[in-house]
Amino acid sequence: MFAVYASEPNPENPLDALTVGERPDPEVPSGWVKVAVKAASLNMHDIWTLRGVGIKPDQFPMILGCDGAGVLEDGTEVVLHSVINAPGWQGDDTLDPKRTLLTEKYQGTFADYVVVPARNAVPKPAGLSFAEAATMGTAWLTAYRMLFVKSGLRPGQTMLVQGASGGVSTALIQLGRAAGLRVWVTGRSEEKRALAEQLGAHQTFESGARLPERVDGVFETVGKATWGHSLKSLKPGGIVVVSGSTSGPDPSADLQRVFFLQLRVVGSTMGTRDELEDMLRYLDLTGIKPQIGKELPLSEAAEGFRLMQEGETAGKVVFTR
Repeated sequence: MFAVYASEPNPENPLDALTVGERPDPEVPSGWVKVAVKAASLNMHDIWTLRGVGIKPDQFPMILGCDGAGVLEDGTEVVLHSVINAPGWQGDDTLDPKRTLLTEKYQGTFADYVVVPARNAVPKPAGLSFAEAATMGTAWLTAYRMLFVKSGLRPGQTMLVQGASGGVSTALIQLGRAAGLRVWVTGRSEEKRALAEQLGAHQTFESGARLPERVDGVFETVGKATWGHSLKSLKPGGIVVVSGSTSGPDPSADLQRVFFLQLRVVGSTMGTRDELEDMLRYLDLTGIKPQIGKELPLSEAAEGFRLMQEGETAGKVVFTR
């Protein structure tokens, strides 16, 4: 079958390990299902896989792609839940110490077919296209959990999203606006800030800018480059929810500020299958459509990877079959 895969780990030049070609058709274990992939979206996780982060060397070659949407053999249209739990695990999917994502142990979605546990194939709402549905499993589910499960923010409060154009950030803007929060966003360029306003941000600011007032919650995926600004932007007792660190994982903790102002720092990773179902219903009820920055055929995946690596995305990059 046709696939886009990492042939080997390449920490220095990850795109050099990106390969487009043929891979064996997948076998379907008992309790798993085969999905004909119609669309799949790109995540920063795929760049890390090319670098060899979070994956053992003997797992290569690895078909890339954590997210996707497609059709089961009986014709059912589905969205894929990317978190695969250990057999018999009970409880929050994301807290399973033996959990894995597609592309870490199991082959991913950038191919004609992918196989997943039956519970990981969630019915696709008719109101979402395959390309839109393909953005749900990682970026949108991460944003949904950050906002509605972890933050504790209420309608009428103010949230700050660090970064204006990535997949999680654009999802947070749309989800927050629809939920009745005042949404503020930082962005590095006028174009990125304009996109945030188009998606529903009430105000946008240059990265690191002093805000008109402190906020109730900050949503972090950037890490080292924005962490100091995030903490300084919070009201006493405020919360920062962090799900990524694309600019580096080791900022100054600024512990005096944390304890003196009683700030809360909460980590968030992906989301559960139930949360994915809830989010899909929420989008169906509100009519929210994810921001797709670029849609390309899977055969042109290298261009999508280049856009992501160079930070030229304006929403999700989606590959279609």
